Amino acid sequence: MKEILLIYPHCLEERLDDEDASVVPIGLFYIGAALEADGRKVEILNTHPMRGRPEVIEKMIADRKPDVIGFSILHANRWPGLEMARLAKKIHPGVPVVFGGVGPTFLWEHFLRHFPEVDFAVVGEGERAFLELLRCLERDDREAVRRIPGIACRDGDRIVFNGPGSPVEQLDRLPDPARYFDFQHLTSSRGCPGRCTFCGSPAFWGHKVRFHSPSYFVNQIERLYRRGQRFFYVSDDTFTLQPDRVIAICKAILARGLDISWAAICRVKDVHEELLYWMRKAGCVQISYGVESGSPEIRERLGKRISEAEIRKAFRLTQAYGILARAYFIYGCPGENADTIQTTLDLMDDIQPLSVIFYILDLFPGTALYADYIRRSGVTDDIWLKRVEDVMYFETDTELGPEKILEYGRSLRTGFHRRLESYIRSLQLVDLPELYPLHADFLSRLGMTLSHGDYAQIEEIRDKAELAEWLYRRSLGYHGDHRAFLGLGVLLQKRGAHAEAVEVLDQGLGFFPQSEPLCVCMGISLINMGRYREALALFSRFPESVQGLQYAALCYGALGDSSKASAVRRRAAELQSGSFSSKH
Repeated sequence: MKEILLIYPHCLEERLDDEDASVVPIGLFYIGAALEADGRKVEILNTHPMRGRPEVIEKMIADRKPDVIGFSILHANRWPGLEMARLAKKIHPGVPVVFGGVGPTFLWEHFLRHFPEVDFAVVGEGERAFLELLRCLERDDREAVRRIPGIACRDGDRIVFNGPGSPVEQLDRLPDPARYFDFQHLTSSRGCPGRCTFCGSPAFWGHKVRFHSPSYFVNQIERLYRRGQRFFYVSDDTFTLQPDRVIAICKAILARGLDISWAAICRVKDVHEELLYWMRKAGCVQISYGVESGSPEIRERLGKRISEAEIRKAFRLTQAYGILARAYFIYGCPGENADTIQTTLDLMDDIQPLSVIFYILDLFPGTALYADYIRRSGVTDDIWLKRVEDVMYFETDTELGPEKILEYGRSLRTGFHRRLESYIRSLQLVDLPELYPLHADFLSRLGMTLSHGDYAQIEEIRDKAELAEWLYRRSLGYHGDHRAFLGLGVLLQKRGAHAEAVEVLDQGLGFFPQSEPLCVCMGISLINMGRYREALALFSRFPESVQGLQYAALCYGALGDSSKASAVRRRAAELQSGSFSSKH
């Protein structure tokens, strides 16, 4: 059992934005690390990029000769996972297939009863259980398998489960997955003290929160940083539950000179000014908060025990320290109506989030809402035999329906987008000179979302270019920021203000004299002004830049030097061809 293949299957349904769904769960990397540390060779495959290309997935499985295949199963990806397991059994007869993750943890009996392609299910945390399963399979000791805590399997016609395994109490004893794999999504703790009725995390990890030490966590970041990773997502349920620990992490990041940016998920109850100060200094650029609803009654039904005062304070302080505050809202909840949707819009006006994610309430095994649904409807887990990703709450509530849900979603999204400009223009940042460069970074990031990023194509956000320009200029009022110089230069170019663009970009080059983007951008404006020799001097700084060479050829042509123009075009074509070959 030396060759282990771990697969994260793609979701059943296509998404407009699958950024979160396409990320390999961190637990799969921890299991892989535990197996690698025990002398096995582990490969982790993510099939999200291959969605809709079954022939590619089949070849990937056929090209490998695994001794065991493990699948990380949520609910949204269980059908593709089952289909791949069936395919793997066909290609590699006799290969043991193990399902693990949140799906099998709560539906282990369902999988083993209905799907013969699944041989074993890991229930809960998998590092110990999976490793012990491999050792038993190596000895061909099937009797011992049935005694492993955390493993469910078949015994003839029976399905047996020896109970859950004990949670890993000392997380630092786990091998660091950054020693073996590359990833961006991190977790520094397990467990959640909350009792949200829509969330299965407490049932999976437990209510007791266990933590990695600051040194373990920062060591992990540093290993990834040394291999070129610069942006991270901290996906703990309760990252800021112990503020002093987070501050220690931030100080260690700064002490080691790790120039990173990162986003986190936090609770509104936990944050305060000192914590936010150190998080921003250490590179935090975004915090997501679960607000869920503007209605106190709905928040109570969802088990979200937070007050409006706590929500307001968290959003005000977070954005005052130059961290983008993102709100999670859930709609289509028990008791939802037009009035509660308006209450949510009213709360948005109070907290003025700069990013919002809206979810329709889903019912998943392992949650209190799902258990309530089972009780009141009389259905069983066999509902998951349907080829669906989820069960939406509104489908089980006669007071709601698809038309209402669509209208609620439109009202929330349109309402947020139409309000966003006023939220941005109302931003108040703390007046701390040591944070001025970070304020500039924050404002230019926000400007970029409007001029080139997520918000650029949203019609409901009016005057995006004007708002982006305002942000870039405000950014430069704090500090010379590369992104702000470039973004402002491009906007000025687009409206034909080339002389002003050259002035702004020239100022930028005073701060960043080796910046290829600033030089190229300024050169384009100079071309538009007929100042070809000045433009050529800028492009000539980067003799290996395809874009720079292409514009240099244009300059040579305008200056009447056709032989140099041809030579430069040939060089650009050679570089472009070489770049394409290296990528393929």
